[in-house]
Amino acid sequence: MKTIGFLSFGHWSPSLQSATRSARDTLLQSIELAVAAEELGADGAYFRVHHFAQQLASPFPLLAAVGAKTNRIEIGTGVIDMRYENPFYMVEDAGAADLISNGRLQLGISRGSPEQVIDGWRYFGHVPEEGQSDADMGRRHAEVFLDLLKGEGFARPNPRPMFPNPPGLLRLEPHSEGLRRRIWWGSASNATALWAAQQGMNLQSSTLKADETGEPFHVQQATQIRLFRQAWKEAGHDWEPRVSVSRSIFALMDDRDHAYFGRGDTSDQIGIIDNMRAVFGRSYTAEPDRLITQLKADEAIAEADTLLLTVPNQLGVAYSAHVIEAILKHVAPALGWR
Repeated sequence: MKTIGFLSFGHWSPSLQSATRSARDTLLQSIELAVAAEELGADGAYFRVHHFAQQLASPFPLLAAVGAKTNRIEIGTGVIDMRYENPFYMVEDAGAADLISNGRLQLGISRGSPEQVIDGWRYFGHVPEEGQSDADMGRRHAEVFLDLLKGEGFARPNPRPMFPNPPGLLRLEPHSEGLRRRIWWGSASNATALWAAQQGMNLQSSTLKADETGEPFHVQQATQIRLFRQAWKEAGHDWEPRVSVSRSIFALMDDRDHAYFGRGDTSDQIGIIDNMRAVFGRSYTAEPDRLITQLKADEAIAEADTLLLTVPNQLGVAYSAHVIEAILKHVAPALGWR
């Protein structure tokens, strides 16, 4: 059995071919898709976060809205770039969104991906400490965020406050009990997967990874997951971690599917991303029977407990829901995922 959700990059463009021609279109359709996915029986609605781009950027208003409109589906990110974040304000936002959704938030965070602008985090008021890189800064922000999520008091109360204080040091509010165990780290390397395990974060592994051995993408990703689970065990945490992988999987069910994805690239690609040699995982595009055979051979999907399906949000809510439904009904049961 697997938890199966969708991952939306939340693009928009003024093109006549796009169903999302504005930020408002994308935000409202993201909520609609989450509602539709829940009705179809999907388990998660996840959204990418990119600054300075015509994509989803500020996740918490969207997560709160999705939480208010749905009842069961998990709501998450994949991922929030911690180089841009004030961990203190983020704790308040995350706590509020989690309470609105009644504890369904699954928050993916990370060092972040390549940016649209040069050192965009500087515009947000963040600068690495002396001798540190921007990646170090992102991990430092994450550590502060994780510590604050414990809900322990740390701030001295004003002796003459506007409103009465509870006794002792004060914490940030609203506090959502249990959210600390529902934080995920988006990792592109084996080393950061090990660090995530040590910190007690679940693991998100996407469709690209540092090319560390030259093996196929899914093999390297499966190794990363096994290393994460071993490091988790060695760290001695008293709860079980979760691991998600994301994939572009399109079942060719009708003429539309063939027109959009019938000639999709079905092999791994090698590229350079942020001065790192990376392997990009293949897309899976085929009729259901062929998809089932292909997906059985994906070692990383087999290792993960959660699968996030990337959706083409600019093709509209109805078509994205069709993509999700095709996997849930015609592929997942034969693989034992349902």
